[in-house]
Amino acid sequence: MSIKTVHFSHALLVFLGLFTLIAAGMIFLNQLLHIALFAGLIWVAVHARLLGFQYITMREMMNLAISRALPAIYIFLLIGLLIAALMKSGTVATLIFYGLDWLSPTLFLPIGFILCALMSMVTGTSWGTVGTLGVVFMGMAEGLGLPLYWIAGMVISGATFGDKMSPISDTTNLAAMSTETDLYDHMKSMFMTTGPTFVLVLIIFVLVGWRLPVHEDSLQQVEIIRTALVGEFNLSPWITLWPLLVMVVLSYRRFEAEISMTAAVAVAVIVAVLFQDHNLPNIAQALWANTATDTGIGYLDKLLGRGGLYNMAWTLLLAIIAIALGGILQGAGFVNALFDGFAKRIQRTGSLVAATIGTGLVTVAALGEAYIAIILNSQLYKDTYQEKGLNSSLLSRSVEEGVTLMTGLIPWTTAGAFYAATLGVSVIDYAPYVLLNLLNPIVAIVFAYLGIAVFKHRIS
Repeated sequence: MSIKTVHFSHALLVFLGLFTLIAAGMIFLNQLLHIALFAGLIWVAVHARLLGFQYITMREMMNLAISRALPAIYIFLLIGLLIAALMKSGTVATLIFYGLDWLSPTLFLPIGFILCALMSMVTGTSWGTVGTLGVVFMGMAEGLGLPLYWIAGMVISGATFGDKMSPISDTTNLAAMSTETDLYDHMKSMFMTTGPTFVLVLIIFVLVGWRLPVHEDSLQQVEIIRTALVGEFNLSPWITLWPLLVMVVLSYRRFEAEISMTAAVAVAVIVAVLFQDHNLPNIAQALWANTATDTGIGYLDKLLGRGGLYNMAWTLLLAIIAIALGGILQGAGFVNALFDGFAKRIQRTGSLVAATIGTGLVTVAALGEAYIAIILNSQLYKDTYQEKGLNSSLLSRSVEEGVTLMTGLIPWTTAGAFYAATLGVSVIDYAPYVLLNLLNPIVAIVFAYLGIAVFKHRIS
């Protein structure tokens, strides 16, 4: 049976059916996204079969997509280990203990935003920032009685900014390579839209911070939390912060993220055994599936019991299904059929940038994973940008603003599922408050229509 060409109408039907199944699953299946995505996988596979693809070929498409996403999966698993290790070593407890002493409710959002951005820039990973500082800030916010959806939005906004603007970020390097753009040209181009957005979001966080509702007994609650932490952990920062310091230093020295995280886990285990009086079997169990502590404060016990490989299984399985589905969508030609020729009919630069960002959102939602979406969108638009005399850094920037910024706002993507599982707030709840990710694409599109930061020659 020969392979048929995918037509636009067929591709549109596949995508509409897919998103309908996902939406219905979230509404009627109580957000059991695994089942909804599996139904979507069957839907897409049936249509690929109608085109003439055999199952063994579709399996190869899924395998290829998953193999491309393996670096993200490795980091995902390591972060599960890292979170558990940092809990047992007292690193997170130390950060909460001292952070509660100086971080006021009114300045929580802007200061947290800046710290998450700096952490992500140094380490090159938004996931690592969310899994470390993000967890700390969520615990502090709960003690101060702050709305957790605002805090989650702040953490992801800062982490995403730092990830975008870090020369050691995997997505930043991938976008530059995929569009054949010099890495620092790419970063300079991104800063032209992301920088103003950062300032705008910082101002909003300052204004919102003064109006956030705070529990009347928050100061008393803070003292209760600090007392509970002292009773459960040895909190000398000269010792307990070593795992975090090791990760930051190795990341800054451009070691691979897997190496930096593994080293941090090893140091945290040593601190937990020698300084927190845990035994190795206890630590090994926590690395597999951490459990709640016994401070007597329910939400604090739950926070300090996060992490472990097993506790990441829900999110990991969701990501694997979504990536496999995306592999068939791409491999069978549905994605190309939907967007092929569309970009070449766009005349205005502003419309081209808007289309690139919009396509990025659709493809990352369909493919479930940022790496594949970045590569695909770079290929889709590369010739069009060249034909219009536009610098490749404008394309690389627009791809990141459509993919990297959006991936954490979609529940079934690897990033969205990870953020929700790690921070304990659903994507639907935190998405409206991830201000940098929401406003940056708007700023980029407005700038493009106004002719601001539209490069037609090499950046110097």
